[in-house]
This record gives sequence, C-alpha cells and structure tokens, in this order.
Amino acid sequence: MKADFSAKSFLEYLNKTYHRLHKKYEDLFWISYMGDPSVDKAKDKALSEKYAFQADSKNLDKIKSLIPKADSKMGARLKLWQTFFEFYETPKEALSIKKDIDRLESKINKKRAERKEGYLDPKTKRLVGASENKMRAMMSTHSDEGVRKACFESMEELALTCVDEYVELISLRNRYALVLGYEDFYDFKLRREDGMTKKELFSLFDSIYKHTKYALDNIKKLEKKTPGITKPWNFGYKMSGDFTKEKGPYFGFDEALTRWGKSFQSLGIGFKGGVLNLDLLDRKRKWSNGFCHWPELVRYGGGKRVPGSSNFTCNVVYGQVGSSHNGYVTLFHEGGHAAHLLNSEEQDVCVNHEYPPCSMSWAETQSMFLDTLFSSIEWASRYAKNSSGEELPFDLFKREVEKLSFLRPLRLNGIIYVSSFEREIYESKNLTREKVFDIAKKNYRKFFARSEDSISALNVPHIYNWDSSASYHGYGLATLALNQWMDYFYKKFGYVVDNPRVGKEMIKVWELASTKKFADFVKIATGKKLGSSAYINNVTRSVGDILKIAKSRIARLKKVPMHSGPIDLNADIRMVSGKKEIANNKKSFEDMAEKYGRWLGQSSH
Repeated sequence: MKADFSAKSFLEYLNKTYHRLHKKYEDLFWISYMGDPSVDKAKDKALSEKYAFQADSKNLDKIKSLIPKADSKMGARLKLWQTFFEFYETPKEALSIKKDIDRLESKINKKRAERKEGYLDPKTKRLVGASENKMRAMMSTHSDEGVRKACFESMEELALTCVDEYVELISLRNRYALVLGYEDFYDFKLRREDGMTKKELFSLFDSIYKHTKYALDNIKKLEKKTPGITKPWNFGYKMSGDFTKEKGPYFGFDEALTRWGKSFQSLGIGFKGGVLNLDLLDRKRKWSNGFCHWPELVRYGGGKRVPGSSNFTCNVVYGQVGSSHNGYVTLFHEGGHAAHLLNSEEQDVCVNHEYPPCSMSWAETQSMFLDTLFSSIEWASRYAKNSSGEELPFDLFKREVEKLSFLRPLRLNGIIYVSSFEREIYESKNLTREKVFDIAKKNYRKFFARSEDSISALNVPHIYNWDSSASYHGYGLATLALNQWMDYFYKKFGYVVDNPRVGKEMIKVWELASTKKFADFVKIATGKKLGSSAYINNVTRSVGDILKIAKSRIARLKKVPMHSGPIDLNADIRMVSGKKEIANNKKSFEDMAEKYGRWLGQSSH
C-alpha cells in the first residue's frame, strides 16, 4: 500500500506540475501567434521551463523505481509517463541547442508577422496591401492574369523573408538530433513521433507517386490545348476558378458557424464540457495558418474529470471569393482537432495534448476526416445553400468532376512535395540559401508539372515551427488512414454525414487520447493495418463511378432526418478577434452565431 501511495502521490505531482507549465506556455503562445510579439521573451522562457521539466532525468528515474512496486493500474499510468519522459530525455548539450532553436524560431515568427505583404498592381505599379492568404485566394479567382501573376511574384518574394535564418535553423536542429544519436532532424522526428524510418515512409510515398504520376502527363498535355494554363499563377484559376466563384454563394461565411454546429451535433460529436476560443478572420501579424492548441488539458482532480479548453484559428479573408469555403474547411478541420483531445477520458495530462507521444499523423486523421466529410457532395447537398435557400446544384458538382477528375490522383502531391523538400533539406551537407532554392524548385518541378519553377515550399509555415517541422508527412499518412476509415464506415453503415453511429465510434477512440501508436489506432478504428489501397481506389475512380456513388449517397442521406432542435455541442464557446470577444454561447449557440454574423457584416474588422 505504501508503494502504491507513493506512486499515486508522484502521479499527482507530475500531472499538476506539467499542466501548470504547459498552460503557462500555451497562454503566451496564443497571444504571440495571434499577433502580439511583446510576450515572445516570456513565451520562450516558459517553453524552456516546460522542456526542462520534460527532459529532467530525475523524473524518469523516479518512475522506473516505482513501476516494479505498483499495482497494474498504477503501473500502466506510470508507463505512460515513462514513455513521455523517455521521448524528451535530453543531454545538457542538446538542451542549450534547444534554447537557441526556440529563440531563432521566435525571431523568424516575428519577422514573418511584421513583414509588408501585398502585390504590385500591374497597371499602377503601386503596392496593393494584401495578406499572403488573400493573394493565394486571388491567384485562384481573379480574372486579370496580370494581377494573378503579380500575386505569384509577391508570394515568391515573401518566400525569401527568412531564408538565411532557415539555413541556420536547419543546422541547429540537425546538431540537436546528432547529439541524441539520430541521423538528422527528420530522422529524429519521424522515428520518435511515428515509429517509422525515412526509408519506410518514402517507400510508401514513392509507391503512391508511381501509381498516380500518369496524371502529371495529362497536365502537360493541357498546355498544347490551352497555352499558358500551366503557369503557376494560371493553373488554379483556369482549372477551377469558375467553380470557386459558382460555389461561393452556397458557402456564405455568415452561415458557417450554424452549419458547423448542426453538422457536428448530428454526428453526435461534442466537446465534453470544454471551453473553445475561436479566432477565425485574417489580420495583420496573425499567424498565417490555421491551428488548434489546448491550454487547459483534460485532467482529473479529486477523482473527477476536469474538462479541457481549446483555442483554434483560421484566416478567412471575409468577402474574398474562395476564402469563405476555405474557412469552412479549416473550421471543420480545427474543430475536429479540438473534439479529438477534449473527448479524452485519460487521467494523465501527458497523453491529453498535441505534443508527443501524440502522433501528428493520428491527430491529423481526425481533423482531415471531418474536413473531408465537409468537402463531400452529400454534405453540400444537405447544408450548402445560397441566400434564397436553394441547394447547391448537382449539375455544378457534375461539371466540376468532369473537368477536374483527372487531377484526383495527384491529391497527395502537395503533401509529398513539402515532405520531400524537408527531407532533402535536412540531409543536405553544408546547406546554403542557393541549395535551399535548388531543392525547393527541383521538388516543385517533380510534383506539380508547371511551366515555371517555384520556391513555394518556403511559404509553408510548418517548416519554421519545431512541433510541425519535419512532420508534414503526417498529413499524407492521415490521408491514407482517413480514406481507410471512411471506406470502413460506408461499408458498415451506408452513409457518414449526420450519422451519430460514426461519431460514437470516433469518440470511443478519442477517449483513449494518445495512449497508442498511430499504426495501432488505425487498426483499432478500421480493423485493418494502414494501407494505400482505399486512397488509390478513391482517387483513380472513373467519372461515371464518381457520379454514380455521389447520387447513391445523396439519396441515402435524404432518408435521414435533419437535426432541427437547438444546437448544443456541450462546450462554452467564445468567438474572438485577437483580445476582443465578439460573441459567446452563454444564451445559446444560435444567439452567438447570429451576433457573430452581424459582426462579420460590418465594413471592417
């Protein structure tokens, strides 16, 4: 009994201490990434304190001494912490390198946040202020090729913002990994987070590339029929710009909250008493990519479960054609992340956050599953309506499929592109800015078949952040897993959208938080080992099969009653813009959505 009491006391100490350190850092992280760099020094200090605790060998030694004496329940919990501390076990030499990395990452983040963004108007030759996100949307929707090209050229210039710092960052990260006995930083991240070698991962990606690269030849053939279509600033617009404009009225962002809430509730997905802070609009200094973090972790106190909290963000440029739809995608994506860990039933906070031992690949499987569900024609057939209440026409979907289906096999290329770029960057000896450019252009050429090269990989924010760098492959592995999971649900239930049985099965897995490895979770969820067959079958379907399946799934969904009562996601939700609260759901979800919609309609934010 004495040994068990000692184990219990130590577990309480670990949970309270780590939660305090985690929350202190995450609160400052949110302030910084929402556009206030004044807290960066305090943020870096808080991160160092958290990392020092994680890397403290005394904690690991104590756990190892307690495990043999503990009962099975306490022993299992101690082993979770053992895995956690073994992951972060760090020599003093590496700790000093990590501090240098943290400082450099903050410098890069600040420099990217404070840079001037915009494009040179091709007619007036004056700088037009526009965020990176807005220019990206304009490249797909603006009717003037000169403006699209100007946006592309500006994006290429923005990619140069932190090249020298990036070269230094790669050197520091590789030094860190070498001290810990790894080949390089990519090897370190991949082995630790996903238990895979680079050979295993890229053999899988190479196999997918070989099965789908035939579609790149189809892109090259387009140039003969439509000269200029393969220019990077023309491709998106000429291929799908009209569809983006046509679909726009059916995805008004002032309806996004309500549709998201109804969809999650109809799936049976909620947030188990948690707190959500949502910051959804693009603005100066704000981090340029959507993300979800958990400052308050699910934990236990006095034998009772204490709900957690989640902050998530996206970068909607309100009123910009195409941006609203992207906002929906991110709302479902980050909402999926939030639901995943806020539904945990695990007692120990070390498995209730987004950091290792949590697998990015498994975490992204949840979020990408839900944004894929949103992107389906059956979801659109039920929820996507214009201001007159008219449903998105099936003919629009049909025309889009007929024109763009030949690109479906290339859906993973963007992910493999960034992953391959990073792999080569970390493997490169004596890296220079010129080598960085060469590697970026070479991989862009391989995976995109455009008429001109691009260094767009350097605009991917993930590569500058410790937690997301050398982890972009997680989106690829998640894509394979979610296709496998979707296939499993369709075969078992016949439909996925608004199916509470789907939500029930997902929550059952979410309750386990990060207590398993990615491969184990895939097997638990789908009954099969991870494979690429479901994905390849999906992206290589004929136009006829795509349309036939779509009609069948829409017809099946029409038999399912639509949720008509109040929306209740079992969460306290705040809609914010920086430090300003716009609305909350204290009165009701509907009241919050209505107030937020009114705020969106204001002339400026």
